[in-house]
Amino acid sequence: MSTIPSVDLKEFVSGDAVKKQKFTTEIGKAFEEIGFVALSGHFLSDVLVENLYAEIKNFFNQEQAIKDSYEIEGIGGQRGYTSFGKEHAKGRKEGDLKEFWHFGQYVENNSKLEAEYPDNVMVKELPNFNAIGEETYKMLEKTAKYVLRALATHLNLEETYFDDYIKNGNSILRPIHYPPITSEPKNAVRAAAHGDINLITLLMGAHGKGLQVQNHEGDWVDAIARPDQLMINVGDMLSRLTNNKLKSTIHQVVNPPKELWGTSRYSIPFFMHPISEMSLNCLPNCINEENPKQFEDITAGEFLHERLIELGLIKE
Repeated sequence: MSTIPSVDLKEFVSGDAVKKQKFTTEIGKAFEEIGFVALSGHFLSDVLVENLYAEIKNFFNQEQAIKDSYEIEGIGGQRGYTSFGKEHAKGRKEGDLKEFWHFGQYVENNSKLEAEYPDNVMVKELPNFNAIGEETYKMLEKTAKYVLRALATHLNLEETYFDDYIKNGNSILRPIHYPPITSEPKNAVRAAAHGDINLITLLMGAHGKGLQVQNHEGDWVDAIARPDQLMINVGDMLSRLTNNKLKSTIHQVVNPPKELWGTSRYSIPFFMHPISEMSLNCLPNCINEENPKQFEDITAGEFLHERLIELGLIKE
């Protein structure tokens, strides 16, 4: 099993002050030390998870021409389909061995953000695909809100510090398909070593070997969750905001052993992003003589734009 710490969100939402503090301490310590936790007690039902996997398998099993019709030019892959090998990790030329879909925010009562974000793309061949994607998105967003409330408390901020920044935030739900490997990959892996851009990532589907996390000693640790758990990690935005008090950990998805090349792998990360105006300037209470300020001032929107260029998804 994984050496990633496990936490239970039910403790934080229990109404019991002792349990709530226990969760806050445990997740804060884990995010300072390795940047990953396996979380149970989230808001996804087993039925919803089962239905989502069925829908995304149906989508990725369609003919390539149908999938390609949902690849939208000019939006940096922020909605709809992104074809195999198009995205690469920062600093790498080789494309990752994956194809994926993006569901984005369902904006409520904010015409400015409705205009700023691309529309979600409707898949006409699959009548339940978009509704199940939307329900999953909202349950993961709700889970992320409580995780961030715990982290705000851990950082000695107001518990609801993040709430207004993540409401209608630029978050992304990304069902990923890693197809069977048909020939020896040339210096390419399913997902090359990288850090995430966003505040936190909630990952469905880390139930078998493949996902690895790099600890502070530089060793790669298998990150394996139980079927009822989500793997949650710190992204670069939260690392910047906390002056690296909370660690954005490098991770990768390695290729399977040769005898398993003929199998597909699916994973579904939810990338929790704030609204683009959020300041990522290092929090004053995370700066001191032992930990001087490490990052330049920047907004979330500016930082996201920089990283999408580095990933090859938008052109300068």
